[in-house]
Amino acid sequence: MEKNKATSPEKKAALESIRAEFKGTSSDTQCARLLEALTRYSITTFEAMRYLDVYHCPARILQLRKAGHRILTHRQTVVTEAGVRHCVGLYTREGMQ
Repeated sequence: MEKNKATSPEKKAALESIRAEFKGTSSDTQCARLLEALTRYSITTFEAMRYLDVYHCPARILQLRKAGHRILTHRQTVVTEAGVRHCVGLYTREGMQ
């Protein structure tokens, strides 16, 4: 596993813009935010929590898959602000690089 790269300022701004566009806390709204983000980027569980307000990303990914979306999961090691390494999911829509 390789160490993550920090979220770029451009990606962070785009994800925060998506969060502002899809307001609410329902699972459907969280899925909409996550799906919109996945059309542009690969997203880690940490990015989904921090910038999209999706606090149980694996559950939302499961909902999207059940709705027919083809989403791949990769494992990635990220380092938190506290310097602690965590293995998290990195989600990508199938066909995206």
